[in-house]
Amino acid sequence: MNGKPRRQPGDFGTEVAAIEQAMVAIRRAQSRRAMARLSVRRGARTGRHGSLPDAVFELLDVVEALTGTASAPTISEAAAGLGVDQPRASRLAAQALDAGLLRRGVDQADGRRSPLLLTASGRAALQRIHGFRQQVIAESTADWTVADRATLASLLARFVADMASVTAAGTDS
Repeated sequence: MNGKPRRQPGDFGTEVAAIEQAMVAIRRAQSRRAMARLSVRRGARTGRHGSLPDAVFELLDVVEALTGTASAPTISEAAAGLGVDQPRASRLAAQALDAGLLRRGVDQADGRRSPLLLTASGRAALQRIHGFRQQVIAESTADWTVADRATLASLLARFVADMASVTAAGTDS
């Protein structure tokens, strides 16, 4: 702690409370896998990968995100990105490897490191998932102006980056 007294709920303003409530609603929808269930209802979960657990596709998201910011992740790094333990991430990776969505790479700098890499099938699956999510977002904001969508996109990206900075390890205040 930095010596400052902790603020009490309600001391932050109605806007902060509204943001917190919106975050709770988004988290609840994610934990209920609302988007995945919608994809099933709309018949978007088809093809040879349609029966894989949602968590396998979450792993693909993590591999894509971590590969975009650094080098391809290992199982342990993917586990941290998913918020699961290493054995769970290993089982998910095995399913993705068996399905041809991921492959193991070789780290030329460190032979002990075995990064997870997206295959062409994995990238195609992610492209379909991104398309479905974007369709749902477009439907959800269909009555919004282009300016409102742009404002949300800008502020949400900024919020996510700032929240990551505050919640990063070693930044407790």
